[in-house]
Amino acid sequence: MADRWLVVGLGNPGDEYEKTRHNVGQLVLDYLSSGQKFSAHKSRMQICEVKCGSNILVLAKSRGFMNESGGPTKALADFYKVETLKIIIIHDELDLPFNALRIKQGGGDNGHNGLKSLTASLSTSDYYRIRMGIGRPIGDQDPADFVLKQFAKDEKKELPQFMQRGADAVESLVLNGLDKSQSSFNG
Repeated sequence: MADRWLVVGLGNPGDEYEKTRHNVGQLVLDYLSSGQKFSAHKSRMQICEVKCGSNILVLAKSRGFMNESGGPTKALADFYKVETLKIIIIHDELDLPFNALRIKQGGGDNGHNGLKSLTASLSTSDYYRIRMGIGRPIGDQDPADFVLKQFAKDEKKELPQFMQRGADAVESLVLNGLDKSQSSFNG
């Protein structure tokens, strides 16, 4: 029987947030889904399923705001009976420069409200994370405003390749495990 993984791309709902830095997790899911449509699920998530080797990936985008993503993620994990060690969260990371990517398991939330919500709802922080670097704002711009802005013109040119690397990192984590994936992507 195929293993089932839950892959959650963090972000906010609605057209105004769709292409913002904070929604980078959901943008990666668009690459992983290969154009498949996402459909509503009773967990308050939009989901679609894709194959990855002999595994099934349940790709999930919250229909609520990022800081409330824990409850729907927990509900979906319970629905599919997915254990924490088969949950991958893709999220924006201010402390990495744009276009940098890091894979890790567990750790703190570093002030990220989506991760805070997930850790509280899952009662653990031991899930996998694909940390997608968005950089920090220049000058005195508030980071909360920065993450809700669209990518800069020069960043948009690199975005497709960056999103594809995020999708490749998810597949590597599922197929090759943490150590091998970190060696490939964290350099």
